[in-house]
Amino acid sequence: QVQLAESGGGLVQPGGSLRLSCTVSGVTLDDYAIGWVRQAPGKEREGVSCKSTIDDSTYYVDSGKGRFTLSSDNAKNTVYLQMNILTPADTAVYYCAAGHVDAVVDVPTGCPSAPAFWGQGTPVPVSS
Repeated sequence: QVQLAESGGGLVQPGGSLRLSCTVSGVTLDDYAIGWVRQAPGKEREGVSCKSTIDDSTYYVDSGKGRFTLSSDNAKNTVYLQMNILTPADTAVYYCAAGHVDAVVDVPTGCPSAPAFWGQGTPVPVSS
């Protein structure tokens, strides 16, 4: 059974930092690409970051460039999203999602186009 478990969310003040974790069980990071997606209240889902399966680059949403960093620990089957200098505009529920490395990806980001598996989401409210 494949499971994705996010953790690390929570209330943070503007300018603060959080590190989100996505621990994957049932599949390995060698076979599945993990992306981070967020959904703010009343808005559409938005891709935040992923390791591209097209060219091995890392995709970041424009508003996250220079502030967000994606990393992974294959030994722990865990992907991290470090988020710095958070603003209220970053307020959302953050999800990690897994798509097989051979599955269809979004171009040009290289992120999973239709992830097969999703975590339950972790809320990140940014407020003073």
